[in-house]
Amino acid sequence: MTTLARAAAPTAPVPTDAADLTLRRGAARVLLDNWRGGSTIPSRGLYPHQWSWDSAFIAIGLRHLSPRRAQRELETLTAAQWGDGRIPHIVFNPAVPLDAYFPSPDFWRSSTAGAPAGAPAPIETSGIVQPPVHALAAWLVHTADPETSRARGFLTRLRPRLAAWHDYLTGPRDLGGGGLAAVLHPWEPGMDNSPAWDGPLARVEPVPSGTYRRADLDHGHSAERPTDLDYGRYVRLAADYRDGGYQDAGEHGFAVEDPGFNALLIASEHALARITEATGGDPDPHEERAARLTAALVARLYSAEHGLFLCRDLVGGRLIEERSATGLVPLVVPGLPDDITASLLATARGDSFRLGDLPLAPSYDLRGDAFDASRYWRGPAWFNINWLLERGLRTHGLPADADRLRESMLHAAGASDFAEYVDPRTGEPRGTRSFGWTAALTLDLLAARATAPAPLPAQRATDPDPHASRTQERNPA
Repeated sequence: MTTLARAAAPTAPVPTDAADLTLRRGAARVLLDNWRGGSTIPSRGLYPHQWSWDSAFIAIGLRHLSPRRAQRELETLTAAQWGDGRIPHIVFNPAVPLDAYFPSPDFWRSSTAGAPAGAPAPIETSGIVQPPVHALAAWLVHTADPETSRARGFLTRLRPRLAAWHDYLTGPRDLGGGGLAAVLHPWEPGMDNSPAWDGPLARVEPVPSGTYRRADLDHGHSAERPTDLDYGRYVRLAADYRDGGYQDAGEHGFAVEDPGFNALLIASEHALARITEATGGDPDPHEERAARLTAALVARLYSAEHGLFLCRDLVGGRLIEERSATGLVPLVVPGLPDDITASLLATARGDSFRLGDLPLAPSYDLRGDAFDASRYWRGPAWFNINWLLERGLRTHGLPADADRLRESMLHAAGASDFAEYVDPRTGEPRGTRSFGWTAALTLDLLAARATAPAPLPAQRATDPDPHASRTQERNPA
């Protein structure tokens, strides 16, 4: 089958209105059940705390049910921001027993070990970060109900927090000196055990398995989770970072520039420009920084030979030749050179990812030696990555392709009971069920049925997102 034929291949049929209503109610019920008073947990067993980029994606969906609750989601998360600007990847709920999740608060010791970096004393968090989707989420949440947002001062309060977050990533985290943010742990780019990390992780001596207990295996099949060897290396890296006072300067066992992480920083920098403009500030510095980041992304991470963006190992000093979905996420970046956009689209539709042919795009090259359709980020399809690809298709003027991907995502979400991830070839559920961002992004895609969603912020336009709900807070069920 040709690439063109793949792009036109039919996906799941468009659900009827009744099916849409059932799907919406199911997604809303997940978010209601996972709500904990100030934030939404990703799942009730496996992930019992607040996660950073989960909350951003969840807020994007919550805005269609309750804009006020969506605002609170982001307010709760950013209230745990450190003095150096970082937004931690976990905010711990003190009511949850320590043995419910590992690494737990007593491992991270943020309020003491993180004190030199400005960790908040009254809130326990992790010490690492996750992809910066937050400004994009804040802008989309604002557009859902601008009047209430302005009345509550939502953007006015969040703007300095988001600006400090971006300053941290473009300042202390520019470890390669080329203008991009670096990640210091495989959990930071979000694709925890991607094959792209196998090479850099091979340098890391794992801690002995008997020195900690993996709580994740209480809620998930071992065949769908990272291996013990990988987990031992994750613990080693986190412990070393903690014992160094969470300082970014100096040597690190793992330091990588990730294209997906930086693409989301660019998209959020454009959103921060809109937020700054809406609160009476000058958006130009943020637009200029987005342009610099885009130039650095292309210069440092794009590979014409591979047809997508690659990760750069800063310790080893080379590009990592693993074709991961993170290399397609830059489709969300407006203003990419036309030839690079065309190359990304060809790669996405080609034999490695088969976008438009399979139910959902995989997280890793289907033809790669390390591909595994069931094991976490080593092949399964994730709803947040496919949502980003859907937005990217719209950003680059391909609404019909985006519509087909949207319908396939909605079908997969309903058929899998809002699974954490799915087999990209069959859509069979993997991981935990009733997963927060799967449900939330289902709501966002359903809301987009009536009118096309707003493009990712790139132009000076403060009009509300045309498909956002203006519904006031209510029981989302």
